[in-house]
Amino acid sequence: MNSKEIVRLNREYTFFSWSTQGALDPIAIERSDGVYLWDTDGRRYLDFSSQLMNVNIGHSHPAVIQAIKDQAGRLPYVAPSFATQVRAELGRSLAEITPSGLQKSFFTLGGAEANEHAIKIARMVTGRKKIVTRYRSYHGATFGAMSASGDARRLPVEPGIPGVVRVFDPYCYRCVFGQEPETCQRECISHVEQVIQFEGPDQIGAVLMEGVTGTSGLFVPPDDYWPRLREICDRYGILLIADEVMSGFGRTGKWFAVDNWGVVPDMITMAKGITSGYMPLGAVVVSQPIALHFEDHTLWSGLTASGHPISCAAALATLRVYREDKLLENTRRLEPVVAQGLDDLKSRHPSVGDIRGLGLFWIIELVKDRDTRAPLVPWNAKPSELGPIPAVSRHLRQQGLYTFVKWNWIFAAPPLCINAAQIAEGLSVIDSALQIADDSLADRR
Repeated sequence: MNSKEIVRLNREYTFFSWSTQGALDPIAIERSDGVYLWDTDGRRYLDFSSQLMNVNIGHSHPAVIQAIKDQAGRLPYVAPSFATQVRAELGRSLAEITPSGLQKSFFTLGGAEANEHAIKIARMVTGRKKIVTRYRSYHGATFGAMSASGDARRLPVEPGIPGVVRVFDPYCYRCVFGQEPETCQRECISHVEQVIQFEGPDQIGAVLMEGVTGTSGLFVPPDDYWPRLREICDRYGILLIADEVMSGFGRTGKWFAVDNWGVVPDMITMAKGITSGYMPLGAVVVSQPIALHFEDHTLWSGLTASGHPISCAAALATLRVYREDKLLENTRRLEPVVAQGLDDLKSRHPSVGDIRGLGLFWIIELVKDRDTRAPLVPWNAKPSELGPIPAVSRHLRQQGLYTFVKWNWIFAAPPLCINAAQIAEGLSVIDSALQIADDSLADRR
């Protein structure tokens, strides 16, 4: 089957996520290896966003593929009411790498389900119904997780679940409180406490926030943000949930983003990098007090594929790859390489307003004007408002680079197995694509 036929049949018989179906022109991918993908015509693409920031160990790692094969031949499925060795080993392994005190896991099939169950657990344990989240956040596409998100994708399906209260983000480049670094008094943190007071602390079960905000703009918080958030939650008896679906498993150079600030949440949600996308799997890892609560209270939750043996086997093998291939160390070693490369792009391209990131988790923010910081395209831009962005995306693709592009953001979040030469390869393509954005500024004058 040639590429045109594959694309035709996919479009005729299947839906693609978050897309107007008639405008789609997907790439027909045939194989992958390391940091590269190949389409059915043999064209190679450098994967510069780890697909959806999930293929952390790189594509087609033989150790994970073999683990999947071995488990499928031994026990491909058993109901979650049964105990299996692979599930036990994975639970123990996660307890070893999560912050001290988090010890027990509930397994799901993805990040949205993990966040969905974390919200349910918080309500069951505390008896409180409200959940505090951020406006610029994304927690998944299931109904509850989408309701908890601030991302504009929630708008077409509202009203969502009741009890969600949103606060502003630590978006330093566009501080909603009008501050600059030299005047900042951490209003973004005190604001959270003010909202909690207004909403009634005894009504709030949990604060749910991404360790480092992902597809809503990649915001690395100030160093005291998470520690002070922990203090606020402790003050009011509120559970703190860290959504590490995207920022976990080495993406920021640590096992989890909150590790950068020494914070122990009450729950961590995870998915994506836990299997590097090789199999569907997510998890909620909870503290000992939460785990003890369910020793004599029913956990009113379950999934047919919870603790799926093949997914657990893939996760165990993936965790071994992180260690044996020293991927966290590689991430920390290459962080300054990416930072310097992006800084060089910013110095040459007037369309680049800001760069920010941590580890191998970075973003380029495009603007019309650096002085005013007017975004190149607006938040939640409609197709007719995207200006030069489609042309930028096409150029990247034509030059053999796949990366995540959203509104006025270009992501740089490659697999953690990447090397410096491959980073230079990706940044070179982005460099040429940014000229299109620069030219659009000249056209506006």
